Amino acid sequence: MFLVGLSGGIASGKSTVVAVLRELGCAVIDADVIAREVVQLHFKAYRQIVHYFGTEILFENGEINREALGNIIFSHPEKRQLLNSITHPEIQKEMLKQILKYFMLGYRYVILDIPLLFETNRLTKFMKYTVLVYCDPPTQLSRLMKRNGLSQAEAEARIASQLPLDEKRKLASHVIDNSGDRESMRQQVLRLHARLEDSLDFLWARLAVGAVVAGLGGLVYLLLRHFIS
Repeated sequence: MFLVGLSGGIASGKSTVVAVLRELGCAVIDADVIAREVVQLHFKAYRQIVHYFGTEILFENGEINREALGNIIFSHPEKRQLLNSITHPEIQKEMLKQILKYFMLGYRYVILDIPLLFETNRLTKFMKYTVLVYCDPPTQLSRLMKRNGLSQAEAEARIASQLPLDEKRKLASHVIDNSGDRESMRQQVLRLHARLEDSLDFLWARLAVGAVVAGLGGLVYLLLRHFIS
């Protein structure tokens, strides 16, 4: 089994691509979903966040007010770094658990949906391939303005806060251009899926695991025959 990193940019259409991949039966691990889960009540990261940032970031029901926390870390880079040091290890542990689950289920590859894959650049070394969901800048701006009801200036400011898609494009091993219609995007995803399914990467590891399982099965069979006889 090998890992495929998937990323995009704001309003580039990554969620639509992920939906198609799931329809194809691909194993997709969503880092954003995990990030929300690990800061829920009773989790280790939740307790640490409340300890360092105080109860003023909580709603009345005790849940973390993500907007309030976001306002703090937006204007204080050192606090953003502190928050990342709390949440990232927990996120990575949960991702590893899910990767192992899919490995045991026999998946050929697992897609890790990580929004800041290219910005942080810490996880790319674990990926056999990296995929960028791209769209051209005018389309990205138009989609964001329409989707979020933003002015042009507001949308441009949000886009500028991320690494430009043209820069990410240089870092990715595969690019899905989502500037056009849905069917064009879908055909690109189908071709990528077929290419990944046909990949022989890490075949030796799969064969080794198969040999070990077969060997253990043979050993169990011989032991059963011995005790039965």
